[in-house]
Amino acid sequence: MYDHIGLRVADLDAATRFYTAVLAPLGYVLCSSGDGYAGFGPKGEPALWLHLNKGRKADGAHIAFRAGSHDAVKAFHSEGLKNGGRDNGGAGPRKDYSPTYYAAFLIDPDGNNVEAVCT
Repeated sequence: MYDHIGLRVADLDAATRFYTAVLAPLGYVLCSSGDGYAGFGPKGEPALWLHLNKGRKADGAHIAFRAGSHDAVKAFHSEGLKNGGRDNGGAGPRKDYSPTYYAAFLIDPDGNNVEAVCT
């Protein structure tokens, strides 16, 4: 379990649009934003923070978001593709992970591997 995660992003507006779109099907919203940052999570509880990175590009991270249904995983992937993400594995079962693992993967605009998973 985590308290919060911070990602450095090259284009805060693009990253905010991307995460607003992909996290909506999972029940998360933009909770806080300001000059150089944006925070997402359940309403009033931001836990994913985007920070404008004016320095060198980061190597990328992997984050998996819990989804409530297979439809939410599909919507996550679809919205991500519409909002600047690149496909890194469409929605479907991942039986090599576990018999009930259902997930989709995207590369966000900053090269991070983001996943929605329903088990």
